[in-house]
Amino acid sequence: MKHEQKKCPRCQTGFECKVGSITLCQCSTVSLREDERQYLRDNYSDCLCAACMVALQKEYQNRNFLKD
Repeated sequence: MKHEQKKCPRCQTGFECKVGSITLCQCSTVSLREDERQYLRDNYSDCLCAACMVALQKEYQNRNFLKD
């Protein structure tokens, strides 16, 4: 199984990416809708830590709430 040490491009925290066992990866704990995933892809080209994924999800939701 492929595991890789990564550094979050947003907060610089180190984490282990478990792309070979995606269900065991820290990112699998964050549930994102497709539009939220697209927001992350539009702003970051590499894996993010789970904490930043949650923070960006909230940021995205807040931005969309303010638009309405």
